[in-house]
Amino acid sequence: MDIAPSPIPSRTQYVQEAVKHAILTGRLRPGQALVEAELAAQFGVSKTPVREALKTLAGRGLVVMSEYKGATVRTVDTAMAHAVYDVRLLLEPEALRRTVTARAGLEAAGAALERSDAADDPAGRSLANRDFHRALYLPCGNPLLTRMLDELRDQAALVSAVAWQAVPSWEQEALEHREILARALDGDADGAGRALHDHIASFVRRAFPDRESPDRESPGGESPGGESPGGESPVRE
Repeated sequence: MDIAPSPIPSRTQYVQEAVKHAILTGRLRPGQALVEAELAAQFGVSKTPVREALKTLAGRGLVVMSEYKGATVRTVDTAMAHAVYDVRLLLEPEALRRTVTARAGLEAAGAALERSDAADDPAGRSLANRDFHRALYLPCGNPLLTRMLDELRDQAALVSAVAWQAVPSWEQEALEHREILARALDGDADGAGRALHDHIASFVRRAFPDRESPDRESPGGESPGGESPGGESPVRE
């Protein structure tokens, strides 16, 4: 019996994924220029797939295209971080509550935690962190809600990558992840949602304390934290 060969990614997709990975793991830094000719030479392609890849990444919020400066990696500032995390606070805990209420399997979330524990560099932890959060909301049963959160993933990962360089808080976040998963596995939909809300809110308060975090009152009337701490943001405005 003939076996169909695995599809070969297009040149544009290949460049897009490689550049995205380099951005989200910190090899390409915020504000760094993305020169089409240099990337084309690096990946052994023409400038056309590079240009198309950069346009797609600009649409996903990872790259900024300028008529005069060309393409650069997006700079993370406080306003951008709060905007992204504000939407996560509104959507992600509700998605998790629906996942738990539906008694959906969470094996993928547990596997992501194990990968995070085994990771020996920030890149591995970052990828496992993204997988953990997606495993919580993916089975929520609402494809539109899932798609909206998927569209935020890359920008949220960029914020995390920048913040971790200044405030390496992944050990604290790992503990919070385990609490979230434990409550979800216990079938406590509201408790898991509150724990996830607190987790997201506390991260943005720690990493971007320049102004009050985009907190919302947790379900059940509990506030997830006190006032924002003082001090300067670890990223550029």
